Amino acid sequence: MRHPRARHGTRDAARLSFPILAPTANSPIGARPEMAEIEDNVDRELFRNVEKLRQLRIEHRDLDEVISRLSLDLHVDQLQLKRLKKRKLMLKDQIARLESQLIPDLNA
Repeated sequence: MRHPRARHGTRDAARLSFPILAPTANSPIGARPEMAEIEDNVDRELFRNVEKLRQLRIEHRDLDEVISRLSLDLHVDQLQLKRLKKRKLMLKDQIARLESQLIPDLNA
């Protein structure tokens, strides 16, 4: 037995109500607040990625200078030098990964 209120017609579907949301002060005219919030989140994420990329490049450049100076020293700890070079390569990979995320794929 079916529930007395359950009907097959579209009348019940027409009774469903969805909240009407007014645009916020910082959202474009006619845009829903959710879209403005999503855009803000995307902008924040983009800024964080660009800032992270900048920091990684600085650290990579600094490591390059340290490695160059240490390479000139005859009494340098080779293990330390090898670890610094490995760290520099890891930074280079992180930079490449972040750049590929930030630069849109032109073939897509």
